[in-house]
Amino acid sequence: MRAFLVLMLFSGFVGCATYQGHRLDRQYGPADPARYDRPIAARAGVDFARDVKPILDNRCVVCHGCYDAPCQLKLTAYDGVTRGAHKDIIYNSARLVAADPTRLFTDADRNVAWRDKGFYPVLNERAPDAAANRDGSVMYRMLALKRAHGLPAGAVLSAKDFDLALDRAQQCPRIEEMDQFEEKYPLWGMPYGLPALSEREHDTLARWIEAGAPASAPAPLPAGHAARIAEWERFLNGDSLKAQLMSRYIYEHWFIGHLYFDDLPGNEFFELVRSATPPGEPIKLIASRRPYDDPGVARVYYRLRRHQETLLTKTHMPYALNAARMAKIKTWFLDAPYEVTALPSYEPEQASNPFVTFRQLPVYARYRLMLEEAQFTLAGFMKGPVCRGQVALNVINDHFWVVFIDPEAQQAEQDAEFLAQGLENLRLPAEHESTTRLLLFRSYASLEEKFLRAKVEYINRRLGQRNPPRLELLWDGDGSNPNAALTGFRHFDSASVVPGLVGERPQTVLVMGYPLFERIHYLLVGGFDVYGNVGHQLATRLYMDFLRMEGENNFLAFLPRAARQKVHDHWYREADPTHIEHLANVATYFGQETGIRFRSRDPLTEMYALMKRHYAPVSSARYDIAASALPAAARKPLQRLSALRGAAATHMPETALLTVHEAGGREHHFTVLRHSAHLNVAAPFGEEKRRAPAEDRLQVLNGFVGAYPNAFYRVAAAELPQFVRAVRALGGEADYQALVTRYGIRRTDARFWAHSDGLHQAYRDWAPREAGLFDYARFENR
Repeated sequence: MRAFLVLMLFSGFVGCATYQGHRLDRQYGPADPARYDRPIAARAGVDFARDVKPILDNRCVVCHGCYDAPCQLKLTAYDGVTRGAHKDIIYNSARLVAADPTRLFTDADRNVAWRDKGFYPVLNERAPDAAANRDGSVMYRMLALKRAHGLPAGAVLSAKDFDLALDRAQQCPRIEEMDQFEEKYPLWGMPYGLPALSEREHDTLARWIEAGAPASAPAPLPAGHAARIAEWERFLNGDSLKAQLMSRYIYEHWFIGHLYFDDLPGNEFFELVRSATPPGEPIKLIASRRPYDDPGVARVYYRLRRHQETLLTKTHMPYALNAARMAKIKTWFLDAPYEVTALPSYEPEQASNPFVTFRQLPVYARYRLMLEEAQFTLAGFMKGPVCRGQVALNVINDHFWVVFIDPEAQQAEQDAEFLAQGLENLRLPAEHESTTRLLLFRSYASLEEKFLRAKVEYINRRLGQRNPPRLELLWDGDGSNPNAALTGFRHFDSASVVPGLVGERPQTVLVMGYPLFERIHYLLVGGFDVYGNVGHQLATRLYMDFLRMEGENNFLAFLPRAARQKVHDHWYREADPTHIEHLANVATYFGQETGIRFRSRDPLTEMYALMKRHYAPVSSARYDIAASALPAAARKPLQRLSALRGAAATHMPETALLTVHEAGGREHHFTVLRHSAHLNVAAPFGEEKRRAPAEDRLQVLNGFVGAYPNAFYRVAAAELPQFVRAVRALGGEADYQALVTRYGIRRTDARFWAHSDGLHQAYRDWAPREAGLFDYARFENR
């Protein structure tokens, strides 16, 4: 009987949608999918770039920007608006076969082609008159629905009326389904679960939609950019085999970045793409899942394409191009005395393994390219297309340091020989492309075990008693490069990386040399496919376990031999032995004594202090509370808050932005992070069972960290002591809600959008090149 009722309801819904489609066709004519493929001239009174885009960016893109934008509706560019929405969800943990990619500006270039891929319009594609543009537009009607049904100001939204869970079942109505949607979900107008647009903002968007959503041509590139583009494209498209292999390597490490010329004004960014056409001709994009997939042409050209989307904190990875960088690359790759005898193939088994593909390039050159901008390289692991990644990110701790083996100490020729001998053991899961068998990761566990045995023999022979691990083995940034030491933060299902050793005591430390750094890049960036099946994603996650433990054991080698196992066992409390068996006994990894002379009975704490001193010349105090212009007396409560540990910290959100305002109106911005503690991070599932909430702690940072703020607090400087006392006294959800009522700005607060605008402007002032829009998909409702 229940099945019959469901069938009847579904049939009724489909019937209503079909009726509405016929009604629209009768009133306004059939839809024309190519309508927005033809330029629509801008009309007087409303301009997309000047009037509309700022509203879309600051009110819509903050939820509709990343790969997990609801209904795949990316509003980061005009082309995303006209492309429309899709009912399929990209982040599908049960996908057995890889999905077709749907990357904006990559996988189709016309709306007709997007319609063939299942996208449907949110703008009217029927008769171009004002009535049709209103009635036939999902976007217009969603805005009008919100205007008709506002939110309760300042209140916690009812779970009965609003599903704000990140993995909620999405409702993605086509225009033919809007009548039923409006009747069933009257409170779900846009922006969803956030305050409505102002009257001016709403009227501007309404007039634009009524006018047919016109768009003017993009502004021309500012002066000087064309010459720089030509210069770099010449450099990256040399004809020699050495130059071609170098450029392939560079592309596979830069393809995810936003490149800019740091000696030119403005905020123009570019993407390095593969093209079938040489410099001087229009780019003919080679669209592939991965940067090393077969391009299908005899000669690949590397071109700089203007970045066309709004910058998001989650995906924005700025990378400066300048004469000094070009000179270094030329020295490492082109002037070095070696020979490239043949270009490697694009077969997946070879192309997915950088140690095979680029074996003719010097190890020193490869490592240097990654190290020079190590924050950029490491950020790729976190800022790639994985907009939603709890299972992927529970492979790391909430607060960890990353440092690197000095490239001069790597003994590049010996390392290259060692890598060449172990190529079979360095295979990566991406060799099976995007549809991977679920249990395939077991074979990679075996390969990793073989590699580690060989590596243990190699490093014991190379370092041994005559050359034990010392601080001098760690790269110091050549005395000036802040990329020498980095700090990673996990925010449950997203992560961030900043320069310097931030905090006094991380939860773990990774020491990376070239082979480890390169494998992580090709595992999580070059070879990872967000559209891949569950087997591909699981194999990637489990392989990363091996690499994390390898980096941790590299660090443990710097501690006294007698202290290593205790530290390791604390990091892996109650871990399933089968998950850590290859690296559980640290004595078998590196059996020699450290070359560092420790003086205390707590060598781990001493080691942290030694590292702080070692990296002091290249460290920045940018994130220290003391770096804020807030008066010293007002900073003291924040320092107490940053020392909070235990149950009270557990009640705080993962990432909160705190604005402290002085009596004169000056504002200061801080990020409050909750570092969730775990008994171990050695398994992809059952994370809650491995939590250690009594060890949770807060950390307050100057400025902005994280892409997904969970909460906003606004506190007068004079009230900071009371705010901190209230946080330290948190004992449950009621206490937290009282804290937010007094100091917070909830998602229903009438001040929400003004506060959001102020934060974004402050972020741009604080970090002009790095800043992007925050994403409010994780903003709490408490």
